[in-house]
Amino acid sequence: MRAFGYDIDQLVIAHVLLAVVPVLVGLLVALPLGWWAHRSRPARRVLVPLSGALYTVPSLALIVFIPVVLGTPILSPVNVGITLTVYTVALLVRSVAEALDAVPDTITTAAIAVGYRSAGLLFGVQLPLAVPVLTAGLRVASVSAFSLVTVGALVGIPSLGTLMTDGFQQDYTAMVVTGIVGSVVLAFLFDALWLALGRSLTPWTRARTGV
Repeated sequence: MRAFGYDIDQLVIAHVLLAVVPVLVGLLVALPLGWWAHRSRPARRVLVPLSGALYTVPSLALIVFIPVVLGTPILSPVNVGITLTVYTVALLVRSVAEALDAVPDTITTAAIAVGYRSAGLLFGVQLPLAVPVLTAGLRVASVSAFSLVTVGALVGIPSLGTLMTDGFQQDYTAMVVTGIVGSVVLAFLFDALWLALGRSLTPWTRARTGV
């Protein structure tokens, strides 16, 4: 679909890829870090404040700084992807640690008593029970990513943010509104998707609440 001289479908696809891929990669990175913070108090004292500090770095500054460090082209979508991955890790390290903290000690002890060890305990017992808390953190990270993707348009990375920046430059209100509404709708759609996924992975919570 074309509008305002742009291929809107391509901008939507670019926006989704730039937001979703970093969230998934960030989750994979945050899982072991959050588990470490859960298991080790000294690690928690370092990892949780450090991850929080990372989120305070301005996104535009980080997008511009990454090419200097990695040598990537300034207009490469990789710069936005790495930036959003950093922010996702920053948000999810604490979420993963708190999700694992929420698993009752009695259940962990019982699992160890029947033979669960290390990876089996984490993936077979703790993570499934931690899904509700982890899903909440993942939803926040996802909404944040869909919002921050638009910043990349300031350095020429195509997304729905392109409609906003170009619309402002052309004083074209309809273009700006389309970019904003499209970004918000995508964020809500994927927020609902993560919520539905979390519920599908925890059928016992639906049985308990009668939903």
